[in-house]
Amino acid sequence: MSAKTKIPATQRNALNAYTKLMRATGSVTAAMHRHLKDDGLTASQFGVLEALYHLGPMCQHELGAKILKTGGNMTMVIDNLEKRGMVIRKKDPHDRRYLRVSLTEKGNDLISRVFPRHAMIAESVFAVLNPLELDRLGGLLNCLGRTAAGMVANENK
Repeated sequence: MSAKTKIPATQRNALNAYTKLMRATGSVTAAMHRHLKDDGLTASQFGVLEALYHLGPMCQHELGAKILKTGGNMTMVIDNLEKRGMVIRKKDPHDRRYLRVSLTEKGNDLISRVFPRHAMIAESVFAVLNPLELDRLGGLLNCLGRTAAGMVANENK
């Protein structure tokens, strides 16, 4: 930020924190997702497989909410996973308006092999923080995220 910009210290501190957050997010994301290309997966495809692996079958809308993707993007991601034989869509037996997405055996085999490596990378990336710092960071990020989400929700009313 230019020294010519005259803003209150609180705004300068907030902008500096935002810049650091975005740089850290970019670096952490790159480190966390680099291994996915070995299996021909995008970060969104991995997110879908991981959510289904840990949470079980769910509708496309629920999956989008879990991995923070829009409906249109989710359709493309699931289409591509379905073409590769990783997931299958079936009508929900309780509400036929919904399609439930489930892992196939091939998808389960892939994610059960890829996820442990992903978890080890996460451990390595975050090893710079001790357990207390990691807990504190998680709490701070939750607080920040909830506050920002509330601000957006209020603007959309």
